[in-house]
Amino acid sequence: MQPTHDALVFIVDDDASVRSGLAWLLRSRGLPSQAFDSAVAFDAMLQSGYRQRQACCLLLDVRMPVMSGLALFERMVERDLCRTIPVIFLTGHADLPTAVDAVKRGAFDFCEKPVSDNALVDRIEQALAQSEQVMQQQAQRDSFGRMLAGLTEREQAVMRLMLDGLPNKLIADQLGISVRTVEVHRARVFDKMKVKSAVELANALQQR
Repeated sequence: MQPTHDALVFIVDDDASVRSGLAWLLRSRGLPSQAFDSAVAFDAMLQSGYRQRQACCLLLDVRMPVMSGLALFERMVERDLCRTIPVIFLTGHADLPTAVDAVKRGAFDFCEKPVSDNALVDRIEQALAQSEQVMQQQAQRDSFGRMLAGLTEREQAVMRLMLDGLPNKLIADQLGISVRTVEVHRARVFDKMKVKSAVELANALQQR
């Protein structure tokens, strides 16, 4: 899966030459970027009401003054941001245990400087594709939740019994309504939830 054209790569590194070099590399591959000179600055952006509207990933230096890249990563893990903003660590000080721990905790990758331009861009594109996929899944879950909330109480009652496998006659008996009324509610549930069968509806609910 390829990321969309409006994807964005964040760069967080206290070395200006590294930031400009990475930005140039990304521009040459048609990937827009936004650079920050510290983890503190990027964290402030996240806390200032930032709402993610596009596929993103983060190129993050490990060792920086005031707040390290690892400290920023921990904050992102706490906020559950690393799935929609995959983190690729860049470090000139390889530390295998640190790298393994970071990846286990949700980092997308851990690359030692200098890293091949092609290899880095490949990983960035893969991270952006993951970000887009997760965002699409979240959007689908949110949309499904809104559709579910749009059901009336009676439609929800019919839906629950339908998902329990009860035929229309037994649903009608339990709810004290006619079979025809059950059929009407059942059709409205399918229409509002944009499904064609109880099996499809059950599968959609399980995926939430």
